[in-house]
Amino acid sequence: MSIGIGVIGAGVMGADHALTLSRAVGGAHVAAICDADAERAARVAREVRAPRTHADGMAVIADPDVAAVLVASPDHTHAELVLACLKAGKPVLCENPLSPSIPACLEIVAAEQALGRRLVQVGFMRRFDPGYVGLRAGLAAGRLGAARMLHCVHRNASIPGFFDGGMLISNAAVHEFDIARWLLGQEIAAATVFAPPGAGDMLDRLFLVLETQDGVLVDIEVFMTAGYGYDVRAELVCAHGSIARRPADPVRVCHDGRESTAVAADWRDHFGAAYQRQLQAWVQFLHTGQPTGGASAWDGYAATAVAAACVSALAAGRREDVRLEPRPAFYS
Repeated sequence: MSIGIGVIGAGVMGADHALTLSRAVGGAHVAAICDADAERAARVAREVRAPRTHADGMAVIADPDVAAVLVASPDHTHAELVLACLKAGKPVLCENPLSPSIPACLEIVAAEQALGRRLVQVGFMRRFDPGYVGLRAGLAAGRLGAARMLHCVHRNASIPGFFDGGMLISNAAVHEFDIARWLLGQEIAAATVFAPPGAGDMLDRLFLVLETQDGVLVDIEVFMTAGYGYDVRAELVCAHGSIARRPADPVRVCHDGRESTAVAADWRDHFGAAYQRQLQAWVQFLHTGQPTGGASAWDGYAATAVAAACVSALAAGRREDVRLEPRPAFYS
């Protein structure tokens, strides 16, 4: 049986998800595409052979041929759409953040618990990336000893046009917040954020230092105008060694006295395998009802709580505690 997926948002991210679902994922098909730009929705629908388009996300959720929903619309729309999916009893994969608002995240968590079953997954696709999976397995094996530090690098060639200064934290660094929690199996307890003096609204780089509940230090470089390409790296330093995730390096070119490798243009090339595996795992969940390792609504809330502490730390110029509600047994 093929499950009908409705995709809300036909921008770069939504269109890429729709193409991956139609070309590289089994057990599902794109049943509807939604975007405020009717021409863009129609173009993506033709590419993925979706039978219809909608101009309104709520119409997608109400569509009888849509059994599950993928939300890739602007960040501020996520919470309303996810809550509507829960009300309709339809599973939803929501691109991160679940919501930039802590109260909205907690409302989603409460609504899902009231239903008594897990329907929400947040699009922290790095949990499906072979490199990060390898880091986690290496730590779990025990040979390297306990984690001591995690170094993270997140660089873009240029800032997306829709970004503001705060989105360096809420939309970019938030991936590092989730992967740190997932890799280390610990919550983030505190945050300190450093920015170049006088950057103002032209903020393009940050350096963040997180502290976990058990004292692991996590440093994060976010540099959104690196120019040379999209580059994400991580190194986990442990008591008896280290383990690193570096960009894939399939081709080296030797020419004119130099050796070079290609750098990904954006996240689609860099994390293509992770996005495909995330979607396939989600479709497996749609068929079986059993969670397959994706980030939960609670994980989405926790990442937003860390982001809020980082925003406060940046504004105040001081270390800020991360305040989390007690984790419900529902999400154990």
